[in-house]
Amino acid sequence: MSSENGRSGGAEGAVPEQLALIRETVRQARTPKAKPRTWRGAALAEGLPVARVVVDKGVLHLDRYFDYAVPKELDEAAQPGVRVRVRFGAGARNVRGGRREGGGLIDGFIVERCAESDYAGPLAALAQVVSPEPVLDEELLGLARAVADRYAGSLADVLQLAVPPRHARAESRPSPDPAPPPPAPDPATWQRYRRGAEFVASLAAGGAPRAVWTALPGPQWADEIALAVQATLASGRGALVVVPAGRPAARVDAALRERLGAGRHALLTADAGQERRYREWLAVRRGAVHAVVGTRAAMFAPVRDLGLVVVWDDGDSSHADDNAPFPQVREVLELRAARDKCAFLLGSWSCTVEAAQLVESGWAAPLVADREQVRGAAPLVRTVGDGDLARDGAARAARLPTLAWQAAREGLKHGPVLVQVPRRGYVPRLACERCREPARCRHCAGPLEARDDGGLSCAWCGRGEASWHCQECGGFRLRAQVVGARRTAEELGRAFPAVPVRTSGREQVLDTVGAAPALVVSTPGAEPVAEGGYAAALLLDGWAMLGRPDLRAGEDALRRWIGAAALVRDQGAGGTVVVVAEPTLRPVQALVRWDPVGHAVRELAERAELGFPPVSRMAAVTGPRDALTEFLRGVELPPDAEILGPVPTAVTEPGRPRRPGDAPPGGEHAERALVRVPPGSGAALARALKTAQAARMARGAGQQAVVRVRIDPADIG
Repeated sequence: MSSENGRSGGAEGAVPEQLALIRETVRQARTPKAKPRTWRGAALAEGLPVARVVVDKGVLHLDRYFDYAVPKELDEAAQPGVRVRVRFGAGARNVRGGRREGGGLIDGFIVERCAESDYAGPLAALAQVVSPEPVLDEELLGLARAVADRYAGSLADVLQLAVPPRHARAESRPSPDPAPPPPAPDPATWQRYRRGAEFVASLAAGGAPRAVWTALPGPQWADEIALAVQATLASGRGALVVVPAGRPAARVDAALRERLGAGRHALLTADAGQERRYREWLAVRRGAVHAVVGTRAAMFAPVRDLGLVVVWDDGDSSHADDNAPFPQVREVLELRAARDKCAFLLGSWSCTVEAAQLVESGWAAPLVADREQVRGAAPLVRTVGDGDLARDGAARAARLPTLAWQAAREGLKHGPVLVQVPRRGYVPRLACERCREPARCRHCAGPLEARDDGGLSCAWCGRGEASWHCQECGGFRLRAQVVGARRTAEELGRAFPAVPVRTSGREQVLDTVGAAPALVVSTPGAEPVAEGGYAAALLLDGWAMLGRPDLRAGEDALRRWIGAAALVRDQGAGGTVVVVAEPTLRPVQALVRWDPVGHAVRELAERAELGFPPVSRMAAVTGPRDALTEFLRGVELPPDAEILGPVPTAVTEPGRPRRPGDAPPGGEHAERALVRVPPGSGAALARALKTAQAARMARGAGQQAVVRVRIDPADIG
C-alpha cells in the first residue's frame, strides 16, 4: 500500500471522502442560505419584505424604529413581537449587491412588517430570528413608549425593564391551559372599610373603580388584596399586584394560593431565578395565567384583559427603578389603568402625598375605615420627647428611656418586642432648636444645609443665608442631632440578660419570629412578622429619621413607624408602641392618632402653597459643572420653567451603596440643578429635556461627560 497506489487510485477517479466533503460544502456555500447573517443575494419575502425593528440601543438620538429587509427564509418566523439580531452601524457606503452589510450584531424586536420602507437607501437584512416566540405585543409596546416619553427616556431602555431575558429551556416548555374563572368572593374583611364591599362587588361585576386604600393594622392586608384579585378574575379579567420586596410578595403569593389554588397566578420576583421567572412570564404572556404578583419589574407584566392593577406601599423607595429612565411603579400603574380602562387600587398602612393628591383631584376614591374600627385595630402609642429625655437619668446613661424600658419589660411578659432603629447613613437636616421647624431657603423654600466654612446655603438653589431665623417662633438657633444606634443590641442584651436578642437588617433579614419572648432589633423595612403579633414596639431615634435633609422626611418617617406599629397587637390585647420623638411634631401626632391620611392632606396643602412636588413637576439634571452649564444653556425649556441651582452634589461615602439621587458614576464632583414647572407643563418639560439630551448625544458630548436627567426624582433634598 504505497503512496503511489494512493495517487494512482485518485487519478483514476476514486475521489477521497474528505475531498468530496469539501467540494460539497463549497457547492452549498454558493446558495443564499449559507449566508445566515448577511443574506447576500438572497430572495426577499414576497408579501411584506420590510421589518420595522426597535434596536437595543438606549441612546436618545437613536430612539426610533429602523427598517430591515426580510429574507424569504425568515418570512414565517419574522413576525411582529419576536426577538431578532440585526447588524447596526455599517454606514451607507458599505453596500454590496444592493444590500447594506457590516456593522455589529445587536438585539432587537420586530414591531411591524411593512410592504415598503420610508428609507430610500439600501436596507440591511435581518441577521437572525432569535426565537419565533412573540414577546412584544402592541399593548406592551404602547405602554413602553408612554413610559419613555413620561420620563424623558428611550424606548429601548424601557423594553429592557419590561421584557425579561430569554431562557431557551423555559421557552421550549408549553404553558398550562388557562383555568376557568373562580366564583365571586364574599366581601369578608373588606366590609371593615366604608364602601369596601361596594368596591369588591364592582370588581366582580366587571367595573373599573379606582381607590386609595388605607389598610387597617394587622396581617389581613395580603388576604384583602387576594380577595380583590379573585373578584376581578371572577369577572373574566386579569389582575396585577406589585409590592416593594420579596417578603410581601411571598405573603400575597400565599394568600392567592390559599384562595385560588396552585397554578392560578404567577409570581414574578428576582429571587425566583431567570428560568422560573421567564417561564412564569411566558405563562402570563400566552394567556395561561391571568393573575400576577411581583416586585418592581412586574409593573410591565403582559396580563391579558387587564381588569385591576394594585400597588402596595407606594412610598417605599424600592418602587422607583434604579435604571434609566427611572420609572416609578405607582405612576406606571396609573398609566396602565388609564390606557386599559381598568380598576386601580393603591394600598398601604400609611398614605403618601401622591395618594392624597389622587383622592383630592377626584381621580380615585378613598377606602378608609371608621375611627372606631381604627381605634379597635391599632395599638396604644406613647411618646418620649426632648423634655422627658432631659429629665430621664436612665436615658442619659443609656439610650433607652425609662418609658421605653418599662414598655419592653411589660411586653416581654406576653411575647416578642420589636425595637426599630434607623439604619446607618441617616443624616439629619437643620431645624429650629426651639420648635423643630425645618430651616428653609427664603427664595425657593429648599432645605438649608451647613457648609464647611460654617455658613448656611440652600441645597436646591445654592443661595447663601447669612441671617436665618425661624419663621414660626422667631428662634435663631439650629439643631442637627443623630443618636448612634450601633450598640442597641448590646445595650438591650445587658438590660434584659435573660431574653434572647435577634437582629434583622442589611446583613440578615428575618421573615418571621415566634411567639416566645424575645427582643427583635430591626432597621426600618426589615421588621419580621411575629406569630400572633408583637406585644410592644420601641421606635428609637426619631430625630435621625425626621431630621433627614429630604422633602419627604416626615412622610417617610411616619410610613416606617406605622409599618412597624402595624405588626403590634391591638390596644385591646395590650399592644403598646413607644416612639422616641418630639410629641408636638406633625408626623408624631399623626402616629399617635393613627391618622396618616390627615398628615398627607396637610402635607399636600403645604406643598401646593410652596410649589413642591407632586403639585408641581420637577426634574433633576446632574453632571460636571461645565457640561451641566452647557446643557442648561442649550435646552429650550417651557416658558413657565424655573431653574434652581446648580449646587454641588453630595459625595458618596466610601462603602455606601449609590442611591438614586447621587451623582453619576465617576461624577463625585458633579453639580445638580432642579427644573420646576407648574401643573400642566410636565409633558413639555420631559420633551424639552429629552430633545436636548438627544442632541447632545448626537454630537458625541455624552461620551466625554455624563449628564443625567431624572424626571420627578424621589430624593430632591
